[in-house]
Amino acid sequence: MNTFSLFTPGRVNLIGEHTDYNDGLVLPMAIEKGIVMKVSRRDDRLAVLRSDHQETSITLDLTNELLAGEHHWSCYLQGVIAGFQRLGWEIPGFDCEVSATLPSGGGLSSSAALEVGMATVIETLCERKISLEEKALLCQKAEHEFAGVPCGIMDQFAVTFGKADHALLLDCRDRQIEYVPLDPQVAILVINCGVKHSLADGEYAQRRSQCEQAASELGVSSLRDVSWQRWQQESATLSGVVRQRAQHVLSEHQRTLTFVEALKNQQWQSAGAAMYASHESLRDDYAVSCAELDQLVEISRLIAGVHGCRMTGGGFGGCVVALIDPHHATAIMAAFREQYLQQTGIDAEMFVTRAANGPLVEVIA
Repeated sequence: MNTFSLFTPGRVNLIGEHTDYNDGLVLPMAIEKGIVMKVSRRDDRLAVLRSDHQETSITLDLTNELLAGEHHWSCYLQGVIAGFQRLGWEIPGFDCEVSATLPSGGGLSSSAALEVGMATVIETLCERKISLEEKALLCQKAEHEFAGVPCGIMDQFAVTFGKADHALLLDCRDRQIEYVPLDPQVAILVINCGVKHSLADGEYAQRRSQCEQAASELGVSSLRDVSWQRWQQESATLSGVVRQRAQHVLSEHQRTLTFVEALKNQQWQSAGAAMYASHESLRDDYAVSCAELDQLVEISRLIAGVHGCRMTGGGFGGCVVALIDPHHATAIMAAFREQYLQQTGIDAEMFVTRAANGPLVEVIA
């Protein structure tokens, strides 16, 4: 295949935030917005990467081993290419033009979409495949090494294993996936608060380190090893911010189970309550929200047809996700837009999405 186009979805996490790197449960889904890559094979061994958001292109010599360098948009792609080089794959030269329908910095996993997209590009060019799990893990390692973000497995798994009309209940300990159907009686609304987030500035790594400290003080290898009953009995042995971080992780695990059960039983009020509780925990115990995200969540409480709302993604900006009545989606979005604009002066970007499939390759004639 010499010329082809590839669509890779972004993802939104319905609940289970900052639990993936603690071996917990998460419930993401792939979305209908994502990354498009138009690829053409070259006669040489160069990879030329272009983005519609950047004026200059990046040229890589594929005869040389790629090494981590500056943090910019192409580092996600370079890390994936380097991963395949380590596997011994001989990657042919190619041109790749990248465009996106995802808001940059919105916390909808544009980085994972770039990574999984590039992995699929390389598989297509080389006419070989690795397993879906190997692909997701290779992409996670690329983000660790080339982007400097010690992320868990959720984003790459959600993008790679996406299934239409289903969320993924992913156990980040054993990597088992249960597909949870999303009933057409509810829809997913995503709203960008207009504040860009960045996970490479140390806050994300700090939260991860604090969770590791909490686990160490409790004598376990991961917070997943602490039952809710044990936490209620021993939480007082931790102090200050470390206790708060662990409190969020362990309570979020319980909320994720509650939310999934509510979805399966069409108990939208119960599902919404779990979302609101999740946001409050992320705001107060994990301290990863911001004023704009909080405002959107508070606005949602007053809009008819909104079952629940919470920040989604790493935090410090980005998006909220809301579970809504699809029959009132237009009125709900209008109410959000009007009230948020009035309070902040920001005209928020928002969209309703269904759960989507993973990467899709199309031949260009």
